[in-house]
Amino acid sequence: MANYTFGFIGTGNMGSALAKAAVKNVSPAKIILSNRTAARAEALAAQLSCAAGDVRTAAAQSDYIILGVKPQMMAGLLEDLAPVLAQRGDPFVLVTMAAGLTMERIAAMAGGDYPVIRIMPNTPCAVGAGVVLYDANPHVTQEQLCFFTAAMAGAGLLDRLEERLIDAGSAMAGCGPAFLC
Repeated sequence: MANYTFGFIGTGNMGSALAKAAVKNVSPAKIILSNRTAARAEALAAQLSCAAGDVRTAAAQSDYIILGVKPQMMAGLLEDLAPVLAQRGDPFVLVTMAAGLTMERIAAMAGGDYPVIRIMPNTPCAVGAGVVLYDANPHVTQEQLCFFTAAMAGAGLLDRLEERLIDAGSAMAGCGPAFLC
């Protein structure tokens, strides 16, 4: 696999589940974990043999910046990261799992016309049996998208769905497992 790095900003339930999925296909040395509560990221980093760092470090050093914060926190986070992203001279992809925020909105809040992948994972990703609905804006290259989906395959099934359908699709993928249980 290529030598890409992943920075997880937010190591709550879903961020942690996706980080655990990523280490199945990406070297832990290529993963940086950060969280508002540093101790949480440090504990997960120790468990997965990854690095822990602050959000600016994760944003500055990662090829894929996984934004695992709640939608109401996204504007503040991206406002803080905008100068870091603007200074980067190398390619990177923002990956958002924030419900209700489009790829266009994420790029605008980040202050640029950046490549964005929008994902909607479900809880079974924590055990590698999830469904991750995703779409990408036109700035994401085919190589970037292929690597991302291969890297995240440890979460379960990745299924591309037009962004306009992701909210409806995530209602089914999110509630379906609970309904069946």
